[in-house]
Amino acid sequence: MEKFQLELHPEKTRLIEFGRHAAKNRKRAGLGKPETFDFLGFTHICGKTKKGRFMVLRQTIRKRMQAKLQEVKIGLWRRMHDPVPEVGKWLKSVVGGHIRYFGVPGNRHALAHFRYTVSNLWHRALCRRSQHGRVKWERMKRLIRKWLPPAHICRPYPSRRLRVTT
Repeated sequence: MEKFQLELHPEKTRLIEFGRHAAKNRKRAGLGKPETFDFLGFTHICGKTKKGRFMVLRQTIRKRMQAKLQEVKIGLWRRMHDPVPEVGKWLKSVVGGHIRYFGVPGNRHALAHFRYTVSNLWHRALCRRSQHGRVKWERMKRLIRKWLPPAHICRPYPSRRLRVTT
């Protein structure tokens, strides 16, 4: 690292016990659950599959999602009086990009929460456009279905992605 003049940040760098045997080792030592760490927008957690096998759970970092939702909220207020299709296209790109990046196995709940919150923010912004009332949920559901992509896992498990059949 010195060759490239890089240094480790002392507050961000630490060694943790993580992996397949971390839970057993920590339980034996009386230390509780394995620690988690944040990397590339995900919180990495030692988890288990339904069959009890080890699995690294990757969930969206809470602070990152809240910051992105705040950006969307500000963007919706700026675009409040723009035509609905224009705002819909913008939201489609925002939500679609979020789903493509964070669409990993084990993170479906966070994706659904993001989409749900964006749709509520959009509904609130549309209701504030005039003094003549609010947008009914029947219309809002149609707009959400048309413009916001559904929350889904984009990237499969590595074992499925790298499977070769001959």
